[in-house]
Amino acid sequence: MAAQFSELKKHYYRQIKYHLTRPKPPILAERFHGPVLVVGSAPVSNKPADFDDSFRVITINGSQMVTKGWGIEAPDVTLLQFNQIEGTNTNAVEVRRVLNGERTKMLYVLLWRKELQRLEDGLKAFDYGYDKLEIVDRYRRMALLDRVGGVKCSELGADDKCSNGINAVLLALYNGATEVIITGINPDSGGHVYNTENLARLHVRKDREVLERLIERGYPVFTADPAVSQSVGLPLWKGRTKAAGISDASAKPVGREAARLGSLPG
Repeated sequence: MAAQFSELKKHYYRQIKYHLTRPKPPILAERFHGPVLVVGSAPVSNKPADFDDSFRVITINGSQMVTKGWGIEAPDVTLLQFNQIEGTNTNAVEVRRVLNGERTKMLYVLLWRKELQRLEDGLKAFDYGYDKLEIVDRYRRMALLDRVGGVKCSELGADDKCSNGINAVLLALYNGATEVIITGINPDSGGHVYNTENLARLHVRKDREVLERLIERGYPVFTADPAVSQSVGLPLWKGRTKAAGISDASAKPVGREAARLGSLPG
């Protein structure tokens, strides 16, 4: 009973604070004007059909090792969870290992609560470079899900929040992506591409729920992974021409919200 009361109190506190502060989702200095590839850390990833320099690329934690294998030296955006900076668990240690000596253009560090200098020093410790660095707190992340997916979430636990791969999809849509293609994001898979520990994947239920909601709302979200297409129902990316046909055929009135998001000022 005490635990339930504590969770309820936390829920109301976060919702009240969210309502009062009216946080805005992260807005890129230069918005997207074409397709965006979001690469997660699931063990299986596929380079999308028709992939070329017109695609912008978002990586999550250590998934940059995948894009580097495709010849991409620096992603346009990287989302890095706060624990990857100083954490001592297997996942954090492996993320720092694969990112050592790499760089990204725009780095968002999520939920970092310590001073900025400590964050900068932590990134230097494993020689990870960036053109621009920004901290994204819980409420700005909640705003992403609210503004794009129409879902209000208090992030009370792993089952009540989506993974950062899904947050990257929301970020891309909010910042003007004409299509979002995901790979290495599979709610049904365990493990990570950058280690062999086969660690359990969190946020499974919420990830599936949000992806299904984005489909229902008419957003142009695709997957390059056939297994995910079959399991979740996302259309399989087969190139721009075929994607345009799918988007036109599945357009719904709520799809106007996607167009509105794409026209928001940067």
